[in-house]
Amino acid sequence: MILVDTSVWIDFLRQSDQDLVDIMKSYLKRNDVFAISAVFGELLQGAKNKREQKIIQEIWLNLPKINEEALFIKAGHLSNKHRLYAMDVGIIDCYILAGALDNDLALWTLDKKLMAATEKVLTEN
Repeated sequence: MILVDTSVWIDFLRQSDQDLVDIMKSYLKRNDVFAISAVFGELLQGAKNKREQKIIQEIWLNLPKINEEALFIKAGHLSNKHRLYAMDVGIIDCYILAGALDNDLALWTLDKKLMAATEKVLTEN
């Protein structure tokens, strides 16, 4: 079970990396992908037209959602405890990371800062 970050969704939707597309389709087919509102908010913010908005919205509606209760508070604690702000990791990325950790999901990201933050948190816990 995985939580997919915005960077991966962008490459998937653009179909710019066939290996990534194939892996994502496999996860989706097995119902292993969970959604978090922050990622889909970022995707909708970057949508270029109504067609892209509709595709993103349809994906959002069809995926299982993680529990996001008090997640911003947890993200703030996570950032503070591990000094993620010093790594230039913003609160939205901390929110996504906290969502993965809080829901026992692997995090799939292409964002180098978020990858480094994930490694830091996992090794310090």
